[in-house]
Amino acid sequence: MANKEILCDCVIKLRENPKRRKEKVYVGCGAGFGGDRPRAALKLLKRVEEMNYLVLECLAERTLADRWLSMSSGGDGYDPRVSEWMRLLLPLAVEKGTCIITNMGAIDPVGAKKKVLEVATELGLTISVAVAREIGSGSTFGGQYCSEGGASTYIGAAPIVECLEKYQPHVIITSRVADAALFLAPMVYELGWNWNDLELLAQGTLAGHLLECGCQLTGGYFMHPGDQYRDMAFPLLQDLSLPYAEIGYDGKVCVLKAEGSGGILNTSTCAEQLLYEISDPSAYITPDVVIDIRDVSFHPVSDCKIQCSGAKPSDYTSVPEKLLRLIPKECGWKGWGEISYGGHGSIQRAKASEFLVRSWMEETVPGVDNCILSYVIGLDSLKAAASNGAESSWKPCEDIRLRMDGLFKLKEHAVQLTKEFTALYTNGPAGGGGISTGHKMEIVLEKRLVSRESVMWKTGIEHTNTSESETIEHHLPVAREKSGKNSIENQNILLTMRGEQWTGSSGVGRSPAPSGQKIPLYSVAHSRAGDKGNDINFSLIPHYPPDIERLKLIITHQWVKNVMSVLLSTSSFMEMDAKTVDENVSVEIYDVKGIHALNVVVRNVLDGGVNCSRRIDRHGKTISDLILCQQVVL
Repeated sequence: MANKEILCDCVIKLRENPKRRKEKVYVGCGAGFGGDRPRAALKLLKRVEEMNYLVLECLAERTLADRWLSMSSGGDGYDPRVSEWMRLLLPLAVEKGTCIITNMGAIDPVGAKKKVLEVATELGLTISVAVAREIGSGSTFGGQYCSEGGASTYIGAAPIVECLEKYQPHVIITSRVADAALFLAPMVYELGWNWNDLELLAQGTLAGHLLECGCQLTGGYFMHPGDQYRDMAFPLLQDLSLPYAEIGYDGKVCVLKAEGSGGILNTSTCAEQLLYEISDPSAYITPDVVIDIRDVSFHPVSDCKIQCSGAKPSDYTSVPEKLLRLIPKECGWKGWGEISYGGHGSIQRAKASEFLVRSWMEETVPGVDNCILSYVIGLDSLKAAASNGAESSWKPCEDIRLRMDGLFKLKEHAVQLTKEFTALYTNGPAGGGGISTGHKMEIVLEKRLVSRESVMWKTGIEHTNTSESETIEHHLPVAREKSGKNSIENQNILLTMRGEQWTGSSGVGRSPAPSGQKIPLYSVAHSRAGDKGNDINFSLIPHYPPDIERLKLIITHQWVKNVMSVLLSTSSFMEMDAKTVDENVSVEIYDVKGIHALNVVVRNVLDGGVNCSRRIDRHGKTISDLILCQQVVL
């Protein structure tokens, strides 16, 4: 049975007499991206006794573009794994009374709702599934509505709050809701907050931002062998706990990991996640509130719990007047090829192969050489070396793989690149093998700011038809977890005996980095890089907080430009014009005093961004190590 859907715009309207339902609410992250692990979410549900909400954050610019491509060609516009996730999580979530909120609906949340209801029916569960989705004058794919041109707008928490107020559903499926808003919505609903409680919304948004990338808060994407402050035993990663948060009605926020789990939750993991994908920390924009995180600080309560404080509304503007809309546009056809060389002279053979393919392309399709990027995997594909890309500084290498990647206006040009590349088998240098090629159309998401009045959304609810008498009891997963509980706890006791460095900012003796000698930045700081469109940001967080003052003297705009310039090269074997860097790349450096860190933003450096980049690392995630391997003198 489906209820009538209500149409609203995104103009902020205060809630009428909001009710405080809880003193504290517990919100967990079950997924931090579309490729996350469902079994980790199930473990979190089993291990944490009180979990009011579980958020599955599975939508990004890349996956949104993929869903648009899929739906436009007759496929699914929602996350194809939604059935897998729900089949695993629904029985225990329903038993515990945990509401699941997810953006797996992408551009077809109604289609995702139908799949969830199908799964629940197969499991014999009686549930209700709500949908919160953007809507407007648009078009349809396969009979399903899609906003104009496949556009998706980052909307805030209000549609989810309405679902909770009107329906109290077991599952809420959304379209493109801002990541932090997925987590903020249950806080607003349960704690009686209103849309003008900006101080509370700022703290709630901080909690959402820290949780949204899942295990990146609890030791995932943090461990680094050889770094005394980030090294850990491999099994600690094997049993990572997804994070969850305890949020009080007064805005007090603590982030947690499950007791007895692996991973790490400390001030360093929190600091890295705080600055992930952030540009100006004084004005982090979300649809519900613009927050200032410069004074955020983290205070360990235990080895599994960190208190987070200091987020506040931005002084510039507390609520954005416009919302960000993403509009998919065809950006061309990608064609690529790879070939491996080993043994003596392998680098020179790769160089010869690149020369040949570029020459053959010029013969058949003149004028497209600047569309092709090439690099050598195993040598310089990530540019993560302090050599500034100089060929003379390369060490002998006997196991490499040449990749050439082109982005063309026409499909036939992309296909031609694959043909010319394949011809290396009989026309190129000796000993090349393992050729692979491919081509595909690429989509870029064009960004526009639109008025709140122009963005419309609806909510609705539908129930399974299963009667109560048919509902199956689901206790076996809990029983199985209990049967193995002691062995898991014993294993983790042994693992955490490595030292007390994971309990907070204390532990391993932290001392100033040496002065007057050349050292890698690794020994001074840690970092994480995040992308937004064609821009990258990376944090620099000193191991010894007072070292930040010496770092500020080194990390200048020109220093950053010089280091990042190697990323703009189109070939491993061609010199790059320095003028290109100065004309296209801009750098912003922000001081984040609360965590004694720098946040560095570099514009126009990701080869067009994740959806059309020709680089092997489309997101630019490895740029953090490009920075940290640089030699500096403090």
